[in-house]
Amino acid sequence: MNTMAPTRPSELQISRVRLTACPAAAAEARTHVRAAIFAWDVPVDTSAAVLLTSELVTNAIRHETNETITLAITCSCGELRVDVHDSSYSLPVVLEAAADAEAGRGLMLVATLADEWGFYRTPAGKAVYFTLAFAPEVAEGDGRGPQGVHAWGL
Repeated sequence: MNTMAPTRPSELQISRVRLTACPAAAAEARTHVRAAIFAWDVPVDTSAAVLLTSELVTNAIRHETNETITLAITCSCGELRVDVHDSSYSLPVVLEAAADAEAGRGLMLVATLADEWGFYRTPAGKAVYFTLAFAPEVAEGDGRGPQGVHAWGL
């Protein structure tokens, strides 16, 4: 069978954006991640990527000691990676939130939906990241459209 699979991003793609540490930063970050996924034709669940980005940016805003955070989006080696840099030296901790708690589930969500997540110290503070692996190769008519890969939900 000589069916050609759609091409997938094979070279390194990088986007870095500085965001003002305010409530609007989460929406701006979601927009940048969504745009990168579409521009680079990345076969990941767009909804999961923007949700996880929103969680990391919201956490960064809560703990930010500076005026800005940095969003880094990379695509290579079969995965999308999103890093959120802030100036806080406090390391993230996954909490066991009560069933009726209104907050505290963000990192649990990230740990559940991401293929990998973690953090590392930087000279200016820390960065928290997640990765999403590319969806399996599929033939023409794979269900991709303006919403991205939606059939491969997490």
